[in-house]
Amino acid sequence: MMAGKVLILIGSSSDAETMRAAEEVLSGYGIPCEMTVASAHRSPGRTQSLARNAEKEGFSVIIAGAGGAAHLAGCVAAETVLPVIGVPLAASPLGGFDALLSTVQMPAGVPVATVAVGMAGAQNAAHLAAQILSISSPRLRVKIRAGRKKMAVAVEEAAKRLP
Repeated sequence: MMAGKVLILIGSSSDAETMRAAEEVLSGYGIPCEMTVASAHRSPGRTQSLARNAEKEGFSVIIAGAGGAAHLAGCVAAETVLPVIGVPLAASPLGGFDALLSTVQMPAGVPVATVAVGMAGAQNAAHLAAQILSISSPRLRVKIRAGRKKMAVAVEEAAKRLP
């Protein structure tokens, strides 16, 4: 049984390269996803429509990556009850700190899970989305456990190579 699919929203096309890391992680788990551009400020109607219709389009989790003011994840969370994971991106001279603060400071009742800034955040957002989807998919939990074991083995091998 398919666990669900993930919608990845990015604030501008310049965010695509970083957010492709989320697509790669999801693909590794066999989780279908779609990425599109939707701006909280430049296309609020599009953003609202995507968020409101995500559930009926078969999405189970939304990942929103944006820099600068980074209001995308919050705008999306206000329009859906699906889990929203915000990825702050380093798109301004502040190196992503501004995006981190904008993403993490949500009012009570409108949660956005916030991960690391940049590519590590994109990857972690996908891993978190997989964990959320694994609640209803024992097969996906097996894949996640196998991935964790593979990471541990890689660390042990790296430790052996040190003098």
